[in-house]
Amino acid sequence: MKLDNNRRRQWRKGWQLVLLLVFIGLAGYWATQQRIHWDISQNGRNSLSQASIDTLQALGGPVEVTVYATRQDPRLGDIRSIISGFISNYQRFKPDINVSFVDPTEYPQQAQAAGVKLNGELVVHYEGREARLTSINEQAFTNLLMRLARPQIKQLSMLSGHGERKLDGIANRDLGDFGRKLSAIGFAARPYSLMDDGLTQENSDILVIASPQIELLAGEVDQLTDYLDKGGNLLWLVDGGEELYGLQPLAEALGIGFAPGVIVDPQAKQLNAPLTFALGVGYQPHAVTRQFDFITVFPFARPLILEDNSQWQRSVLVEVASEGWAETGIITDEPTFNAEKDAKGPFSVAVALNRVVDDREQRVVVVGSGYFLANTYLGNGGNLDLGVNIVNWLAGDERLITIQPRATIDHRLVLSQSELNFITIVVLVGVPLLFLVSGMLINWRRKRR
Repeated sequence: MKLDNNRRRQWRKGWQLVLLLVFIGLAGYWATQQRIHWDISQNGRNSLSQASIDTLQALGGPVEVTVYATRQDPRLGDIRSIISGFISNYQRFKPDINVSFVDPTEYPQQAQAAGVKLNGELVVHYEGREARLTSINEQAFTNLLMRLARPQIKQLSMLSGHGERKLDGIANRDLGDFGRKLSAIGFAARPYSLMDDGLTQENSDILVIASPQIELLAGEVDQLTDYLDKGGNLLWLVDGGEELYGLQPLAEALGIGFAPGVIVDPQAKQLNAPLTFALGVGYQPHAVTRQFDFITVFPFARPLILEDNSQWQRSVLVEVASEGWAETGIITDEPTFNAEKDAKGPFSVAVALNRVVDDREQRVVVVGSGYFLANTYLGNGGNLDLGVNIVNWLAGDERLITIQPRATIDHRLVLSQSELNFITIVVLVGVPLLFLVSGMLINWRRKRR
């Protein structure tokens, strides 16, 4: 009887050992097939933003990255390890990003032929296109991939000669910061005067009219309406309280009306902003506003009105001032609603239009505030993201419509000398002393037994 019990125990232990080995084997196999990544840093600095993931999904083929870096950098140390760790975040979502390293000191001719000037410079190839990167951060690398994702550089033509905002300007009202962002993701801009050669779809992907300040001549307006009639894409920024400066025929062709006054939004008080800053919080379904939930700011905005026009499909992109009004009187620090003169909100402040012309889709966006992309206000809320999404949609690149990569907001931990002394005492004295006292207590209790 005792022998049978021993055999049963041995069989049970044998099966338990077999099951344990099988479990360890399965766990090991699963570990080799699955990768789990936790990022507990503030703002997820060690993870990719959704913008970067979306950009990777827009890249159909493999990406070749050649890193020209020495094995050790005097300032950064193991620079190859830093770059490998950075790119591995992208490889988790796109495994066919292939990375190779070349030491420019060992192979100087190869580095010279590639035009490399800095240690740690990246040369990236995708579908025959090439781009370079000298700074390693998510925003720079994702912008580079976005440029490569475009089959060709998109051309923006900025109407000039009438006091318009400049896409390369540095003045507060200009759009220079926005222009630099567009350049980083694959757009090229040029000023266009209506005295130049005719504007066509072949030499311009998008025409931008950014708040003219003087009257356009009748012949110039005819050229613009002709460009629109032939299917040209257009971004038109109109400021509140201003005239159209001769562009009324363009508005009529689009079926867009402009209500008088400047939009006043009482909700701006919640952000300690002037009441003349209309807050965009309501976004209608559209490719431009897909997954877009940021607050946008439209300073000194003008209400847009959709008039009857069967030629276009129209979509309201942004509504503002559900509790506000359009101030038609003199703007003061504390404007008040005048029921006899002022219209009540909400108002449409950005509208998208599209139609088919000669078997090609034509796209137009009209925004009732040029200030929302100006240097002074571009950093407010999601203004930059919305502006980039609008231009991407106008250029026909819906797959690249995405929220821009976030900036890293982690901060250094700076400790005072007294705090460092406290930590030193706790780690070097307190912890060992705690273990010593615990050991002595345990030993004393054992001796009493």
